[in-house]
Amino acid sequence: MDKILGTNMEHPLSDNPRRAFLKAAGKGIAVAGALFAAAQPETKPALAQARQEKLRRLASNCWSVRQLFKQRPFRPPAQMSEEQRKRWEKGQQEREQWRKKYGELTLLDFPQFTKATYPGVTKMDLFSGFFGDIEDDSQFVVQEIRGQKRPGDFDPSQPSSKRYLDRLAKQIALTGVKAQHISNNAPRFLADLDDGQRKAGVQVAKNWLDAAKQISCVSMRCNTGGPRIIPAAEIDPRLGYPENKQIVPYLKKAVESFKELADYGEKVGVKVTIENHWGLAADPMNIRIIIREVGSPYCVASPDFCNWEHEYMLYHGLEALAPLASSMVHAKRWTRFPNVDIARCVKIMNQAKYTGCFSSEYEEEGDGVLGSRQIMEEVLAAL
Repeated sequence: MDKILGTNMEHPLSDNPRRAFLKAAGKGIAVAGALFAAAQPETKPALAQARQEKLRRLASNCWSVRQLFKQRPFRPPAQMSEEQRKRWEKGQQEREQWRKKYGELTLLDFPQFTKATYPGVTKMDLFSGFFGDIEDDSQFVVQEIRGQKRPGDFDPSQPSSKRYLDRLAKQIALTGVKAQHISNNAPRFLADLDDGQRKAGVQVAKNWLDAAKQISCVSMRCNTGGPRIIPAAEIDPRLGYPENKQIVPYLKKAVESFKELADYGEKVGVKVTIENHWGLAADPMNIRIIIREVGSPYCVASPDFCNWEHEYMLYHGLEALAPLASSMVHAKRWTRFPNVDIARCVKIMNQAKYTGCFSSEYEEEGDGVLGSRQIMEEVLAAL
């Protein structure tokens, strides 16, 4: 523990796997934390206090350090192309590299990792794909993934899953680093035209909202789904004008699903958010339509700085969503938009009087700890 926090405090995580993680990760985390602290300028007390207030609006992001999270062994399918195989092998090598530097993580370790690696940051944005104990298959649904049947998404409705969530809630309470948001990929089909599939997706989302309540989250993202490429307008042969009849049924189903989820979210005290995360949500106007039609404070936007199909959306799309956000924003740098102006994006949120959190999501190649720390500094400078 001394290596991480620079104190003689007793380690709050009592089980041996947690201790093993911290011993392995101590050196890398201590370096990252020291660098983050060293980057801070010498300030007068008033400026230091102002910085501390701004730090409370930042959140660590699981996806930034995805290479560090423990995963099940996975044998790549034989039908992979040579190029796909090379990418997969490169990814495996990178994981090994970063784990040697920082140690291996599970979500139970992430509260302490956040506290040690990002001093002053007291909130987390948790990715659904990292929930659950991968040694206990009873916590997961069975899915076919890349041609192989294996445990898939975490199922928070199972008794073993509820016990796991209790453990996570305990770690959150011990560290004081709160779960602000779940970036959730598990609920699917919320805009599906097959009502059976849509209702099944809504139930999955409700189960996850119960889980979010169990660990005291403020909000949770649910993907809209629908066609991955949004249908385009076609010329009406009678009048010669364009008309988009195909998208209307998907929007109608999405509104229906999110109304039900907003009502349930209000009941459990967790906001449902829509991120520009492909499907119908690739177009910010569709997000606005769904949120306005739902008309509930428990259905809001959670904009991502970079999830856009073209560069003109980088700032104009964000302007469309900023007034609808209240809980979480992804301050992001991505391989598609490596030169995104973080300061300009933060300014857009400021002008919309946004008072929620900024999750530092680094999605380029390279060191995710250092990359997310750099984003944090840019956000802090612009707040």
